[in-house]
Amino acid sequence: MTTSAARADVRTLQTDVLVIGGGPAGCWAAWRAAQSGARVVLADKGYVGTSGATAPSGTGVWYVPPEAEAREAALASREVLGGHLADRGWGERVLDQTYANLEQVAQWGYPFPVDEAGRQRRTSLQGPEYMKLMRKVVKQAGVKILDQSPALQLLLGDEGAVVGAEGVSRQGDAAWQVRAGAVVLATGGCAFLSNALGCNVLTGDGYLLAAESGAELSGMEFSNAYGLSPAFSSVTKSAFYRWATFRYEDGSVIDGAGSKHGRSIIARHLEAGTQVYALLDLANDDDRRYARSAQPNFFLSFDRVGIDPFTQQFPVTLRLEGTVRGTGGLRLVDAGCATTVRGLYAAGDAATRELICGGFTGGGSHNAAWATSSGYWAGEAAARFALGEGAGAHARSAIAAGGATQSGGRVLDARELTRAVQHEVQPYSKNLFRSGAGLTHSLTQLDGYWRTLRQSAPALDPATRQHEREAAAMLATARWMYRSALARTETRGMHKRLDHAAQDPAQQHYIHSGGLDQVWTRSHRAPWHQAAQPAEVAA
Repeated sequence: MTTSAARADVRTLQTDVLVIGGGPAGCWAAWRAAQSGARVVLADKGYVGTSGATAPSGTGVWYVPPEAEAREAALASREVLGGHLADRGWGERVLDQTYANLEQVAQWGYPFPVDEAGRQRRTSLQGPEYMKLMRKVVKQAGVKILDQSPALQLLLGDEGAVVGAEGVSRQGDAAWQVRAGAVVLATGGCAFLSNALGCNVLTGDGYLLAAESGAELSGMEFSNAYGLSPAFSSVTKSAFYRWATFRYEDGSVIDGAGSKHGRSIIARHLEAGTQVYALLDLANDDDRRYARSAQPNFFLSFDRVGIDPFTQQFPVTLRLEGTVRGTGGLRLVDAGCATTVRGLYAAGDAATRELICGGFTGGGSHNAAWATSSGYWAGEAAARFALGEGAGAHARSAIAAGGATQSGGRVLDARELTRAVQHEVQPYSKNLFRSGAGLTHSLTQLDGYWRTLRQSAPALDPATRQHEREAAAMLATARWMYRSALARTETRGMHKRLDHAAQDPAQQHYIHSGGLDQVWTRSHRAPWHQAAQPAEVAA
Protein backbone atom coordinates (compact mmCIF):
# COMPACT_ATOMS: atom_id res chain seq x y z
CA MET A 1 0.00 0.00 0.00
CA THR A 2 1.11 3.52 -0.69
CA THR A 3 0.22 6.82 0.90
CA SER A 4 -2.39 8.73 -1.08
CA ALA A 5 -2.73 12.50 -0.98
CA ALA A 6 -4.50 15.04 -3.15
CA ARG A 7 -2.13 16.36 -5.83
CA ALA A 8 -2.30 19.31 -8.15
CA ASP A 9 -2.41 17.05 -11.24
CA VAL A 10 -5.33 15.00 -9.89
CA ARG A 11 -8.98 15.99 -10.08
CA THR A 12 -9.98 15.77 -6.42
CA LEU A 13 -13.58 15.60 -5.20
CA GLN A 14 -15.18 15.25 -1.79
CA THR A 15 -18.54 13.62 -1.24
CA ASP A 16 -20.53 11.58 1.25
CA VAL A 17 -21.09 8.48 -0.89
CA LEU A 18 -19.09 7.28 -3.87
CA VAL A 19 -20.81 4.70 -6.06
CA ILE A 20 -18.53 2.79 -8.44
CA GLY A 21 -20.44 1.27 -11.34
CA GLY A 22 -23.27 2.80 -13.36
CA GLY A 23 -25.55 -0.12 -14.21
CA PRO A 24 -28.98 -0.55 -12.59
CA ALA A 25 -27.59 -1.43 -9.15
CA GLY A 26 -25.26 1.56 -9.16
CA CYS A 27 -27.97 3.94 -10.33
CA TRP A 28 -30.40 2.73 -7.67
CA ALA A 29 -27.67 3.06 -5.03
CA ALA A 30 -26.80 6.59 -6.14
CA TRP A 31 -30.44 7.67 -6.31
CA ARG A 32 -31.34 6.24 -2.91
CA ALA A 33 -28.23 7.69 -1.25
CA ALA A 34 -29.12 11.13 -2.63
CA GLN A 35 -32.73 10.71 -1.49
CA SER A 36 -31.35 9.93 1.97
CA GLY A 37 -29.65 13.32 2.15
CA ALA A 38 -26.14 12.40 1.05
CA ARG A 39 -23.95 14.08 -1.54
CA VAL A 40 -23.19 11.43 -4.15
CA VAL A 41 -20.63 10.86 -6.89
CA LEU A 42 -21.23 8.04 -9.39
CA ALA A 43 -18.20 6.84 -11.38
CA ASP A 44 -18.41 4.35 -14.24
CA LYS A 45 -15.78 2.97 -16.60
CA GLY A 46 -18.24 3.52 -19.48
CA TYR A 47 -21.12 5.93 -20.04
CA VAL A 48 -23.84 5.67 -17.40
CA GLY A 49 -26.97 4.61 -19.24
CA THR A 50 -25.30 2.56 -21.98
CA SER A 51 -22.63 0.62 -20.09
CA GLY A 52 -22.99 -2.94 -18.79
CA ALA A 53 -25.08 -6.05 -19.36
CA THR A 54 -28.53 -4.50 -18.82
CA ALA A 55 -28.24 -1.44 -21.06
CA PRO A 56 -28.29 -3.23 -24.45
CA SER A 57 -30.66 -5.97 -23.32
CA GLY A 58 -34.24 -6.85 -22.67
CA THR A 59 -34.46 -8.54 -19.29
CA GLY A 60 -37.10 -10.27 -17.26
CA VAL A 61 -37.72 -9.15 -13.68
CA TRP A 62 -38.53 -11.31 -10.64
CA TYR A 63 -41.66 -9.26 -10.06
CA VAL A 64 -44.41 -10.98 -8.07
CA PRO A 65 -47.52 -9.25 -6.66
CA PRO A 66 -47.92 -9.52 -2.86
CA GLU A 67 -50.22 -12.53 -3.02
CA ALA A 68 -49.37 -15.38 -0.65
CA GLU A 69 -49.71 -18.23 -3.13
CA ALA A 70 -47.76 -16.48 -5.88
CA ARG A 71 -44.98 -15.43 -3.50
CA GLU A 72 -44.70 -18.96 -2.09
CA ALA A 73 -44.37 -20.41 -5.57
CA ALA A 74 -41.74 -17.82 -6.50
CA LEU A 75 -39.62 -18.57 -3.43
CA ALA A 76 -39.97 -22.34 -3.72
CA SER A 77 -38.99 -22.31 -7.39
CA ARG A 78 -35.31 -21.69 -6.64
CA GLU A 79 -34.79 -23.87 -3.59
CA VAL A 80 -34.20 -27.30 -5.13
CA LEU A 81 -32.54 -25.89 -8.26
CA GLY A 82 -30.18 -23.79 -6.14
CA GLY A 83 -29.18 -26.64 -3.86
CA HIS A 84 -31.16 -25.36 -0.85
CA LEU A 85 -28.77 -22.46 -0.28
CA ALA A 86 -31.21 -19.60 -0.87
CA ASP A 87 -32.30 -17.64 2.20
CA ARG A 88 -36.08 -17.12 2.34
CA GLY A 89 -35.80 -13.97 4.41
CA TRP A 90 -33.70 -12.31 1.71
CA GLY A 91 -36.00 -13.63 -0.99
CA GLU A 92 -39.03 -12.07 0.67
CA ARG A 93 -37.20 -8.76 1.09
CA VAL A 94 -36.20 -8.71 -2.59
CA LEU A 95 -39.73 -9.45 -3.76
CA ASP A 96 -41.12 -6.67 -1.55
CA GLN A 97 -38.51 -4.11 -2.59
CA THR A 98 -38.68 -4.98 -6.28
CA TYR A 99 -42.45 -4.59 -6.23
CA ALA A 100 -42.11 -1.14 -4.64
CA ASN A 101 -39.23 -0.06 -6.88
CA LEU A 102 -41.00 -0.95 -10.10
CA GLU A 103 -43.96 1.10 -8.94
CA GLN A 104 -41.48 3.95 -8.65
CA VAL A 105 -40.17 3.22 -12.15
CA ALA A 106 -43.73 3.41 -13.46
CA GLN A 107 -44.22 6.76 -11.74
CA TRP A 108 -41.02 8.01 -13.37
CA GLY A 109 -42.66 7.31 -16.70
CA TYR A 110 -41.25 3.98 -17.89
CA PRO A 111 -43.51 2.72 -20.73
CA PHE A 112 -44.54 -0.68 -19.38
CA PRO A 113 -46.73 -2.61 -21.84
CA VAL A 114 -50.32 -3.30 -20.81
CA ASP A 115 -52.41 -6.46 -21.01
CA GLU A 116 -55.93 -6.87 -22.39
CA ALA A 117 -57.40 -5.54 -19.13
CA GLY A 118 -55.24 -2.41 -19.23
CA ARG A 119 -52.90 -3.54 -16.43
CA GLN A 120 -49.20 -2.83 -16.76
CA ARG A 121 -46.98 -5.86 -17.24
CA ARG A 122 -43.95 -5.25 -15.06
CA THR A 123 -42.19 -8.58 -15.47
CA SER A 124 -39.69 -7.29 -18.02
CA LEU A 125 -37.68 -4.18 -18.80
CA GLN A 126 -36.11 -2.93 -22.02
CA GLY A 127 -32.52 -2.08 -21.14
CA PRO A 128 -32.06 0.99 -23.36
CA GLU A 129 -35.23 2.70 -22.10
CA TYR A 130 -34.69 1.61 -18.50
CA MET A 131 -31.11 2.81 -18.25
CA LYS A 132 -31.80 6.06 -20.10
CA LEU A 133 -34.49 6.73 -17.51
CA MET A 134 -32.20 5.79 -14.61
CA ARG A 135 -29.51 8.22 -15.81
CA LYS A 136 -32.15 10.94 -15.96
CA VAL A 137 -33.49 10.39 -12.44
CA VAL A 138 -29.98 10.07 -10.98
CA LYS A 139 -29.00 13.43 -12.46
CA GLN A 140 -32.24 15.00 -11.27
CA ALA A 141 -31.43 13.77 -7.76
CA GLY A 142 -28.24 15.86 -7.82
CA VAL A 143 -25.74 13.03 -8.28
CA LYS A 144 -22.46 14.01 -9.91
CA ILE A 145 -21.67 11.53 -12.69
CA LEU A 146 -18.14 10.70 -13.80
CA ASP A 147 -18.47 8.93 -17.15
CA GLN A 148 -15.58 7.01 -18.71
CA SER A 149 -13.83 7.02 -15.32
CA PRO A 150 -12.66 3.56 -14.23
CA ALA A 151 -11.64 3.18 -10.59
CA LEU A 152 -8.20 1.65 -10.07
CA GLN A 153 -7.92 1.37 -6.28
CA LEU A 154 -9.79 2.09 -3.08
CA LEU A 155 -8.53 4.36 -0.31
CA LEU A 156 -8.36 3.17 3.29
CA GLY A 157 -8.33 5.26 6.46
CA ASP A 158 -6.08 4.67 9.46
CA GLU A 159 -8.52 2.16 10.98
CA GLY A 160 -9.06 0.21 7.78
CA ALA A 161 -12.35 1.78 6.70
CA VAL A 162 -12.83 2.63 3.02
CA VAL A 163 -12.69 6.41 2.54
CA GLY A 164 -12.78 6.81 -1.22
CA ALA A 165 -11.12 5.71 -4.43
CA GLU A 166 -8.72 6.75 -7.16
CA GLY A 167 -8.98 6.23 -10.88
CA VAL A 168 -8.45 7.72 -14.30
CA SER A 169 -10.58 9.40 -16.92
CA ARG A 170 -10.55 7.80 -20.35
CA GLN A 171 -11.30 11.23 -21.81
CA GLY A 172 -8.10 13.23 -21.49
CA ASP A 173 -6.16 10.69 -19.41
CA ALA A 174 -6.68 12.75 -16.25
CA ALA A 175 -6.40 11.06 -12.87
CA TRP A 176 -9.15 11.50 -10.26
CA GLN A 177 -9.50 10.99 -6.54
CA VAL A 178 -12.79 10.98 -4.65
CA ARG A 179 -12.73 11.18 -0.86
CA ALA A 180 -15.96 9.79 0.56
CA GLY A 181 -17.56 8.75 3.81
CA ALA A 182 -18.66 5.43 2.26
CA VAL A 183 -18.29 3.54 -1.02
CA VAL A 184 -20.74 1.29 -2.86
CA LEU A 185 -19.30 -1.20 -5.33
CA ALA A 186 -21.77 -1.90 -8.14
CA THR A 187 -19.21 -2.94 -10.74
CA GLY A 188 -21.01 -6.04 -11.98
CA GLY A 189 -19.60 -9.53 -12.27
CA CYS A 190 -16.90 -11.06 -14.44
CA ALA A 191 -17.46 -12.59 -17.89
CA PHE A 192 -13.76 -12.76 -18.82
CA LEU A 193 -14.14 -10.74 -22.04
CA SER A 194 -15.98 -13.65 -23.66
CA ASN A 195 -17.92 -11.44 -26.09
CA ALA A 196 -21.23 -11.92 -24.27
CA LEU A 197 -23.67 -9.06 -24.80
CA GLY A 198 -22.84 -5.95 -22.75
CA CYS A 199 -20.10 -7.72 -20.79
CA ASN A 200 -17.02 -6.04 -22.25
CA VAL A 201 -16.77 -3.84 -19.14
CA LEU A 202 -17.49 -6.67 -16.67
CA THR A 203 -14.06 -7.95 -15.71
CA GLY A 204 -14.37 -8.45 -11.94
CA ASP A 205 -12.89 -5.05 -11.08
CA GLY A 206 -14.96 -4.64 -7.92
CA TYR A 207 -13.88 -8.01 -6.55
CA LEU A 208 -10.23 -7.03 -6.78
CA LEU A 209 -10.82 -3.53 -5.40
CA ALA A 210 -12.62 -5.02 -2.40
CA ALA A 211 -10.22 -7.91 -1.80
CA GLU A 212 -7.25 -5.56 -1.76
CA SER A 213 -9.06 -3.81 1.10
CA GLY A 214 -9.63 -7.08 2.98
CA ALA A 215 -13.17 -7.96 1.82
CA GLU A 216 -14.39 -11.53 1.47
CA LEU A 217 -16.36 -13.29 -1.26
CA SER A 218 -18.95 -16.06 -1.21
CA GLY A 219 -20.26 -18.58 -3.71
CA MET A 220 -17.47 -18.13 -6.23
CA GLU A 221 -17.75 -21.78 -7.24
CA PHE A 222 -21.13 -20.91 -8.76
CA SER A 223 -19.45 -19.04 -11.59
CA ASN A 224 -19.55 -21.36 -14.59
CA ALA A 225 -22.62 -19.94 -16.33
CA TYR A 226 -22.56 -20.24 -20.12
CA GLY A 227 -25.18 -18.39 -22.15
CA LEU A 228 -26.69 -19.73 -25.35
CA SER A 229 -26.01 -17.47 -28.28
CA PRO A 230 -26.21 -17.56 -32.06
CA ALA A 231 -22.69 -18.36 -33.24
CA PHE A 232 -22.68 -15.11 -35.22
CA SER A 233 -23.91 -12.89 -32.37
CA SER A 234 -23.05 -11.80 -28.84
CA VAL A 235 -26.70 -11.92 -27.70
CA THR A 236 -26.90 -14.40 -24.82
CA LYS A 237 -30.57 -13.90 -24.03
CA SER A 238 -31.80 -17.44 -23.48
CA ALA A 239 -35.50 -17.13 -22.59
CA PHE A 240 -36.77 -17.93 -26.08
CA TYR A 241 -34.77 -21.14 -26.38
CA ARG A 242 -37.57 -22.80 -24.42
CA TRP A 243 -39.23 -22.98 -27.86
CA ALA A 244 -36.16 -24.52 -29.49
CA THR A 245 -35.28 -27.92 -30.81
CA PHE A 246 -31.55 -28.47 -31.18
CA ARG A 247 -30.27 -30.17 -34.28
CA TYR A 248 -27.34 -31.39 -36.31
CA GLU A 249 -26.53 -29.68 -39.57
CA ASP A 250 -28.70 -32.16 -41.49
CA GLY A 251 -31.72 -31.14 -39.40
CA SER A 252 -31.95 -34.29 -37.27
CA VAL A 253 -32.72 -33.63 -33.60
CA ILE A 254 -30.04 -34.02 -30.93
CA ASP A 255 -31.44 -36.24 -28.19
CA GLY A 256 -31.75 -34.52 -24.80
CA ALA A 257 -30.41 -31.14 -25.94
CA GLY A 258 -33.68 -29.46 -25.01
CA SER A 259 -33.88 -31.05 -21.56
CA LYS A 260 -32.75 -29.67 -18.20
CA HIS A 261 -29.33 -31.15 -18.94
CA GLY A 262 -29.33 -29.66 -22.42
CA ARG A 263 -26.50 -27.18 -21.90
CA SER A 264 -24.14 -29.99 -20.98
CA ILE A 265 -25.16 -32.02 -24.03
CA ILE A 266 -24.69 -29.00 -26.30
CA ALA A 267 -21.32 -28.26 -24.69
CA ARG A 268 -20.15 -31.85 -25.24
CA HIS A 269 -21.01 -31.62 -28.93
CA LEU A 270 -19.33 -28.24 -29.35
CA GLU A 271 -16.27 -29.45 -27.47
CA ALA A 272 -16.01 -32.39 -29.87
CA GLY A 273 -16.13 -30.02 -32.83
CA THR A 274 -19.72 -30.76 -33.85
CA GLN A 275 -21.71 -27.65 -34.74
CA VAL A 276 -25.09 -27.47 -33.00
CA TYR A 277 -28.09 -25.70 -34.56
CA ALA A 278 -31.30 -24.36 -33.01
CA LEU A 279 -34.75 -23.83 -34.47
CA LEU A 280 -37.49 -22.05 -32.49
CA ASP A 281 -40.15 -24.26 -34.02
CA LEU A 282 -42.08 -24.90 -30.79
CA ALA A 283 -43.33 -21.31 -30.66
CA ASN A 284 -46.91 -20.70 -31.73
CA ASP A 285 -48.16 -17.55 -33.45
CA ASP A 286 -48.89 -15.79 -30.14
CA ASP A 287 -45.41 -16.68 -28.85
CA ARG A 288 -43.82 -15.19 -31.94
CA ARG A 289 -45.71 -11.93 -31.63
CA TYR A 290 -44.92 -11.71 -27.91
CA ALA A 291 -41.23 -12.40 -28.46
CA ARG A 292 -40.80 -9.56 -30.92
CA SER A 293 -42.37 -7.07 -28.51
CA ALA A 294 -40.76 -8.42 -25.32
CA GLN A 295 -37.12 -8.59 -26.46
CA PRO A 296 -36.70 -6.92 -29.86
CA ASN A 297 -32.92 -6.85 -29.57
CA PHE A 298 -32.88 -10.66 -29.60
CA PHE A 299 -33.88 -10.50 -33.26
CA LEU A 300 -31.51 -7.79 -34.48
CA SER A 301 -28.67 -10.13 -35.40
CA PHE A 302 -31.07 -12.51 -37.16
CA ASP A 303 -32.60 -9.68 -39.18
CA ARG A 304 -29.14 -8.49 -40.23
CA VAL A 305 -28.21 -11.86 -41.72
CA GLY A 306 -31.68 -12.63 -43.07
CA ILE A 307 -32.58 -15.59 -40.84
CA ASP A 308 -36.05 -16.23 -39.44
CA PRO A 309 -35.22 -18.21 -36.24
CA PHE A 310 -38.77 -19.61 -36.12
CA THR A 311 -38.51 -21.29 -39.52
CA GLN A 312 -34.76 -21.57 -40.25
CA GLN A 313 -32.20 -23.32 -38.08
CA PHE A 314 -29.13 -21.36 -37.05
CA PRO A 315 -25.78 -22.27 -35.48
CA VAL A 316 -25.41 -21.72 -31.74
CA THR A 317 -22.59 -21.58 -29.24
CA LEU A 318 -22.17 -21.19 -25.47
CA ARG A 319 -20.43 -18.04 -24.24
CA LEU A 320 -19.00 -17.86 -20.73
CA GLU A 321 -20.91 -15.41 -18.55
CA GLY A 322 -19.08 -16.35 -15.34
CA THR A 323 -20.37 -14.49 -12.31
CA VAL A 324 -22.54 -12.16 -14.40
CA ARG A 325 -25.16 -14.88 -14.71
CA GLY A 326 -23.69 -16.93 -11.87
CA THR A 327 -24.39 -16.28 -8.20
CA GLY A 328 -21.00 -15.62 -6.56
CA GLY A 329 -19.71 -12.24 -5.43
CA LEU A 330 -18.75 -10.15 -2.44
CA ARG A 331 -20.01 -11.46 0.89
CA LEU A 332 -22.62 -9.34 2.66
CA VAL A 333 -22.86 -9.16 6.44
CA ASP A 334 -26.08 -7.24 7.08
CA ALA A 335 -29.39 -6.18 5.57
CA GLY A 336 -27.82 -2.95 4.26
CA CYS A 337 -25.47 -4.89 1.95
CA ALA A 338 -22.34 -4.03 3.93
CA THR A 339 -19.25 -6.07 3.10
CA THR A 340 -16.71 -7.33 5.62
CA VAL A 341 -14.84 -4.00 5.32
CA ARG A 342 -16.12 -0.97 7.22
CA GLY A 343 -17.58 1.72 4.97
CA LEU A 344 -17.74 -0.57 1.92
CA TYR A 345 -21.03 -1.82 0.47
CA ALA A 346 -21.84 -4.01 -2.53
CA ALA A 347 -24.84 -4.28 -4.83
CA GLY A 348 -25.97 -6.05 -7.97
CA ASP A 349 -23.74 -8.66 -9.57
CA ALA A 350 -20.75 -7.43 -7.55
CA ALA A 351 -22.42 -9.00 -4.49
CA THR A 352 -23.27 -12.66 -3.95
CA ARG A 353 -26.75 -13.66 -5.14
CA GLU A 354 -26.71 -16.97 -3.28
CA LEU A 355 -29.07 -15.30 -0.83
CA ILE A 356 -31.94 -15.44 -3.33
CA CYS A 357 -30.76 -17.99 -5.93
CA GLY A 358 -28.59 -20.42 -4.00
CA GLY A 359 -26.14 -22.17 -6.29
CA PHE A 360 -28.01 -21.87 -9.59
CA THR A 361 -28.40 -18.80 -11.77
CA GLY A 362 -31.62 -16.86 -11.60
CA GLY A 363 -30.94 -15.60 -15.11
CA GLY A 364 -31.81 -12.02 -15.91
CA SER A 365 -35.02 -11.88 -13.89
CA HIS A 366 -33.59 -12.59 -10.44
CA ASN A 367 -30.50 -10.54 -11.18
CA ALA A 368 -32.63 -7.58 -12.25
CA ALA A 369 -34.67 -7.80 -9.05
CA TRP A 370 -31.50 -8.14 -6.99
CA ALA A 371 -29.92 -5.12 -8.71
CA THR A 372 -32.79 -2.76 -7.94
CA SER A 373 -33.25 -4.06 -4.39
CA SER A 374 -29.64 -4.39 -3.27
CA GLY A 375 -28.79 -1.07 -4.91
CA TYR A 376 -31.59 0.62 -2.97
CA TRP A 377 -30.46 -0.91 0.34
CA ALA A 378 -26.76 -0.30 -0.22
CA GLY A 379 -27.29 3.35 -1.16
CA GLU A 380 -29.47 3.95 1.87
CA ALA A 381 -27.07 2.22 4.26
CA ALA A 382 -23.99 3.91 2.79
CA ALA A 383 -25.64 7.33 3.17
CA ARG A 384 -26.54 6.59 6.77
CA PHE A 385 -22.99 5.45 7.51
CA ALA A 386 -21.34 8.40 5.76
CA LEU A 387 -23.56 11.02 7.36
CA GLY A 388 -22.91 9.43 10.72
CA GLU A 389 -19.16 9.88 10.25
CA GLY A 390 -19.55 13.67 10.35
CA ALA A 391 -18.27 16.54 8.25
CA GLY A 392 -14.62 15.94 9.18
CA ALA A 393 -14.49 12.51 7.60
CA HIS A 394 -12.85 13.86 4.44
CA ALA A 395 -9.87 15.15 6.36
CA ARG A 396 -8.79 11.67 7.45
CA SER A 397 -5.49 10.39 6.14
CA ALA A 398 -5.72 7.68 3.53
CA ILE A 399 -3.60 5.01 1.92
CA ALA A 400 -4.15 3.39 -1.45
CA ALA A 401 -5.23 -0.23 -1.13
CA GLY A 402 -4.26 -1.17 -4.70
CA GLY A 403 -1.01 -2.63 -5.85
CA ALA A 404 -1.55 -6.03 -7.48
CA THR A 405 1.47 -5.06 -9.56
CA GLN A 406 4.60 -3.89 -7.79
CA SER A 407 7.54 -1.71 -8.77
CA GLY A 408 10.33 -3.57 -10.50
CA GLY A 409 10.40 -6.38 -13.04
CA ARG A 410 9.14 -6.33 -16.59
CA VAL A 411 6.09 -4.39 -17.70
CA LEU A 412 3.00 -6.57 -17.66
CA ASP A 413 1.52 -7.57 -21.02
CA ALA A 414 -2.19 -7.29 -20.20
CA ARG A 415 -3.34 -8.89 -23.46
CA GLU A 416 -1.07 -11.87 -22.95
CA LEU A 417 -2.28 -12.32 -19.37
CA THR A 418 -5.93 -12.02 -20.43
CA ARG A 419 -5.49 -14.74 -23.06
CA ALA A 420 -3.77 -16.98 -20.52
CA VAL A 421 -6.62 -16.59 -18.02
CA GLN A 422 -9.24 -17.18 -20.73
CA HIS A 423 -7.43 -20.40 -21.66
CA GLU A 424 -8.13 -21.70 -18.15
CA VAL A 425 -11.71 -20.51 -17.68
CA GLN A 426 -13.46 -20.53 -21.05
CA PRO A 427 -13.13 -24.19 -22.18
CA TYR A 428 -16.11 -26.31 -21.21
CA SER A 429 -13.78 -29.15 -20.27
CA LYS A 430 -12.15 -27.00 -17.58
CA ASN A 431 -14.96 -24.89 -16.17
CA LEU A 432 -18.34 -26.40 -16.99
CA PHE A 433 -17.16 -29.99 -16.42
CA ARG A 434 -14.92 -29.75 -13.39
CA SER A 435 -12.73 -32.29 -11.64
CA GLY A 436 -10.23 -32.13 -8.79
CA ALA A 437 -7.35 -32.90 -11.14
CA GLY A 438 -8.46 -30.32 -13.69
CA LEU A 439 -9.02 -27.61 -11.11
CA THR A 440 -5.66 -28.28 -9.49
CA HIS A 441 -3.89 -28.08 -12.85
CA SER A 442 -5.59 -24.79 -13.72
CA LEU A 443 -4.80 -23.34 -10.30
CA THR A 444 -1.14 -24.22 -10.73
CA GLN A 445 -1.14 -22.18 -13.93
CA LEU A 446 -3.17 -19.32 -12.48
CA ASP A 447 -1.09 -19.08 -9.30
CA GLY A 448 2.02 -18.91 -11.44
CA TYR A 449 0.53 -16.05 -13.45
CA TRP A 450 -0.28 -14.27 -10.19
CA ARG A 451 3.34 -14.51 -9.00
CA THR A 452 4.49 -13.06 -12.32
CA LEU A 453 1.91 -10.30 -12.00
CA ARG A 454 3.16 -9.39 -8.54
CA GLN A 455 6.70 -9.00 -9.88
CA SER A 456 5.65 -6.76 -12.76
CA ALA A 457 5.99 -3.00 -12.94
CA PRO A 458 2.73 -1.09 -13.44
CA ALA A 459 2.36 0.97 -16.60
CA LEU A 460 2.48 4.74 -16.40
CA ASP A 461 -0.12 5.70 -19.00
CA PRO A 462 -3.73 5.48 -17.74
CA ALA A 463 -5.20 3.45 -20.60
CA THR A 464 -2.63 0.69 -20.27
CA ARG A 465 -2.95 0.71 -16.50
CA GLN A 466 -6.70 0.18 -16.81
CA HIS A 467 -6.16 -2.89 -19.00
CA GLU A 468 -3.61 -4.20 -16.50
CA ARG A 469 -6.14 -3.86 -13.69
CA GLU A 470 -8.79 -5.67 -15.74
CA ALA A 471 -6.40 -8.53 -16.46
CA ALA A 472 -5.40 -8.69 -12.78
CA ALA A 473 -9.07 -8.71 -11.72
CA MET A 474 -9.91 -11.55 -14.11
CA LEU A 475 -6.93 -13.53 -12.85
CA ALA A 476 -7.88 -12.98 -9.21
CA THR A 477 -11.51 -13.91 -9.95
CA ALA A 478 -10.45 -17.16 -11.63
CA ARG A 479 -8.36 -18.14 -8.59
CA TRP A 480 -11.23 -17.49 -6.14
CA MET A 481 -13.58 -19.44 -8.45
CA TYR A 482 -11.43 -22.50 -8.81
CA ARG A 483 -10.23 -22.58 -5.20
CA SER A 484 -13.87 -22.51 -4.09
CA ALA A 485 -14.80 -25.14 -6.67
CA LEU A 486 -11.99 -27.38 -5.42
CA ALA A 487 -13.31 -27.01 -1.85
CA ARG A 488 -16.85 -28.07 -2.82
CA THR A 489 -16.40 -31.80 -3.40
CA GLU A 490 -19.90 -32.41 -4.73
CA THR A 491 -22.25 -31.37 -7.50
CA ARG A 492 -24.68 -28.65 -6.39
CA GLY A 493 -26.51 -26.01 -8.41
CA MET A 494 -24.50 -25.02 -11.46
CA HIS A 495 -21.28 -26.36 -9.92
CA LYS A 496 -20.62 -29.76 -11.51
CA ARG A 497 -17.81 -32.08 -10.39
CA LEU A 498 -17.21 -35.10 -12.62
CA ASP A 499 -15.39 -36.80 -9.74
CA HIS A 500 -18.17 -35.98 -7.24
CA ALA A 501 -21.33 -36.25 -9.32
CA ALA A 502 -23.82 -36.42 -6.43
CA GLN A 503 -25.06 -33.70 -4.09
CA ASP A 504 -23.70 -34.20 -0.57
CA PRO A 505 -26.17 -33.30 2.23
CA ALA A 506 -23.20 -32.58 4.50
CA GLN A 507 -22.11 -29.73 2.21
CA GLN A 508 -25.27 -27.65 2.38
CA HIS A 509 -23.18 -24.62 3.29
CA TYR A 510 -21.69 -21.49 1.79
CA ILE A 511 -18.04 -21.32 0.81
CA HIS A 512 -16.39 -18.02 1.59
CA SER A 513 -13.09 -17.06 0.00
CA GLY A 514 -10.55 -14.28 -0.15
CA GLY A 515 -6.89 -13.44 -0.15
CA LEU A 516 -4.53 -12.37 -2.90
CA ASP A 517 -1.11 -14.00 -2.78
CA GLN A 518 -2.56 -16.90 -0.80
CA VAL A 519 -6.19 -17.66 -1.59
CA TRP A 520 -8.19 -19.19 1.25
CA THR A 521 -11.60 -20.84 1.47
CA ARG A 522 -13.88 -21.36 4.47
CA SER A 523 -17.15 -23.25 4.82
CA HIS A 524 -20.00 -21.56 6.65
CA ARG A 525 -22.81 -23.94 7.60
CA ALA A 526 -25.04 -21.56 9.52
CA PRO A 527 -27.50 -19.15 7.86
CA TRP A 528 -25.73 -16.06 6.60
CA HIS A 529 -26.88 -13.86 9.49
CA GLN A 530 -25.93 -16.14 12.38
CA ALA A 531 -22.56 -16.51 14.06
CA ALA A 532 -20.59 -19.63 13.30
CA GLN A 533 -17.23 -21.19 13.97
CA PRO A 534 -16.09 -21.89 10.40
CA ALA A 535 -13.09 -23.95 9.42
CA GLU A 536 -10.55 -22.17 7.23
CA VAL A 537 -8.38 -23.88 4.66
CA ALA A 538 -5.53 -21.97 3.00
CA ALA A 539 -4.07 -23.15 -0.26
